[in-house]
Parts: sequence; C-alpha cells; structure tokens
Amino acid sequence: MILRIFSIFVCISACFSALYSAEKTEKATPDAPVYQEHLDLSYYLDPAGKKQPVQSWEDWEIRRGHILSNMQTVMGEVPRPDQPVPLDMKVLEEATVDTVKRLKISYHTDDPQMRVKAYLFVPKTATAANPVPAILCLHQTNSSTGKQEPAGIKGLPNLKYALELAERGYVTLAPDYPSFGEYPYDFKAHPEYRSGTMKAVYDNKRSLDLLQSLKYVQGDRIGCIGHSLGGHNTMFTAAFDPRIKALVSSCGFTRFHKYYGGQLKGWTSDRYMPVINGKYQNNPDLVPFDFTEIVASFAPRAFLACAPVSDSNFEVSGVKDVIRIAQPVYQLSGHPENLKALYPEAKHDFPPETRESAYQFFDHHLKK
Repeated sequence: MILRIFSIFVCISACFSALYSAEKTEKATPDAPVYQEHLDLSYYLDPAGKKQPVQSWEDWEIRRGHILSNMQTVMGEVPRPDQPVPLDMKVLEEATVDTVKRLKISYHTDDPQMRVKAYLFVPKTATAANPVPAILCLHQTNSSTGKQEPAGIKGLPNLKYALELAERGYVTLAPDYPSFGEYPYDFKAHPEYRSGTMKAVYDNKRSLDLLQSLKYVQGDRIGCIGHSLGGHNTMFTAAFDPRIKALVSSCGFTRFHKYYGGQLKGWTSDRYMPVINGKYQNNPDLVPFDFTEIVASFAPRAFLACAPVSDSNFEVSGVKDVIRIAQPVYQLSGHPENLKALYPEAKHDFPPETRESAYQFFDHHLKK
C-alpha cells in the first residue's frame, strides 16, 4: 500500500512539475546550445557543451528550455508585452446552426488598428453557471476561405471541426490565419516578427486569452486542433502556451529530413519561417530543431497525431519516427498514455472516423 501511494505521488509530482516547467521555459534562454542530434532526446548539453543524461524531469526541463530557445532562434521570440492590446471583442453577426449559436466576431491581438475576425460557436449547454471546455480550431492553407472551412460554411466537409466540436458540447473558436480569409496582412511590413509562424502563434495566444475571458468557458480546460497548416500551427502554439491541455494535429508534420526528401522550401515563405531559406540554406541538418523535440516538449499534455499513410505532404514514416522518439519523454513524465497517433488509410485528409477518434480524445482529456 505504501509503495502504491508513493508511485501515485511520483506520478502527480511529475505532472505538476511538467506543467510548471512549461510555464518556466517558454522564454528564450540566451546562448542556448545548438543540438546536432534531434533524434536523440536522452541527453542535454551542460554549460561546457558536454552531454549529460536525462535521468529526471529536472534534466528534461533543461533540454526542453533549449528546444524552445532554438525554435525562437528561427521563428523569433514570443512577444510578451507588459500591457497587451485590449481584445475589445465585438459581435458582427449571430446565427443559430442546428443546436449551437454561431457568432462572427472580431478582436484585437497586437495592433489597435487591426482586428482579427473569427467564428465563435457556443452550445446551448454553455452558461456562466455551467461553463464548458473550449477548443481553438485552426484552418488549413485555403486562400480566401480561411475560418469558414472549420466553421462548416465553405470548403471541404471533412474539415468542419469547429462546428462538429461545438455540436459535441465545446465552445469553439475558428480565427483566420494572417493573410488568409478576411485577414489581409503584409508580413514584410511587420519586421517586429521574424516569421509569419510567430505572428500566428501570438495571435493564437490572444485567442486563448479571449476564450478564457468568456464566463461560459472552463479556462483551465482548453484544447487546440488543426489540419495541415492548422496542424502545425496548433503544435507551434502549444509548444509556447501551456494553457493548451490537449491538442490534435491532422496532416500537420513529419521530420524535416522526410519532408519532400529534406527539401524545406515549403517552410520558407513569409507566412512560415523565411530564415530557414537564408541562414539555414533549406538544409534540415542546419535547422536547430525538429518535430521530435516539439512533440516531446508537450509532455505530459495530451497530444494526438492523425497521419494518413498516403499523405503526400507529410510522409508518414517521419511521423512514426517522431512518436517513437518522443515516447520515452512521455514515459518520464508519468503519462505515456497521453501521446497517441492514428494512421488512417487516406491521403491528405481528415476522414470522419479519424475525426470521431480525435473528438473522443478531447472528451477523454477535457471533459473528465
């Protein structure tokens, strides 16, 4: 009995330590060491540059801090203004869709002269007296469609996850990515962001602020989901924001070396990370992070990868590599069951049965 109680205590301690670690290591560490091996997460580099084995959660905190710092070397630092621009949410339209209320809203993120537009879905069960979990729903690369696709207004029927999750009882928010939908954005006109990726991450962090401001949302039970662009946008945001307790990425990533045979040009537009094209020469050997490290950085939070076996964008064996390599970190956290992957027989898609599994994943982790 004593041994069992001790084991439970160790598990709980690892969980709390991991969440504290996520808060503590979000900031960039000056002069963080650069790792040449992104497939080996069993060590960290000490100040002398020597390898030290990761044997405890405190050891992993050091490596995780280095991972987030190296991500910010490429993406730019996460903005941390002392006084964020007020959200000033406004309701532009209101409609009832089946069993949920759909609000078209706008709000500020980083510029008082610019407003992000989004669809906010509120199920009838969500009230101030009965707050419910919320999920941020991020869209794929879809030009003018943007947020309308996860909202089920336009686009592919397999990608209407903001609507479907709302019908399942979640408050959901589907914003436009900068330069998509109703969000005109000139990345070159904003040198304060090193990458479009970090601009999107900060917008998403403000979207989480908005969700937490709603009285009918359980602010400590927030998830995030996305397909393709939305899939890795979900992951980048979760790496830097521990408020995301459960996340699902559909067709969102593979190891850099297995992305079109290591040809990284697709990651280098202004919407993504231009530095990869210049400083890192589109060479996966030079980029100072990889998705193995990003996924491991989520531990012990719940992560589900949906990776179709015939996805031509994100090669499935690279996803399997990532899950296998990140698993020991989840084991160390005391929650190996929180890392999951599905490999449906499909192309670059989010089939109904896979979405249902993803929704059940959220139910398990956010509604308990």
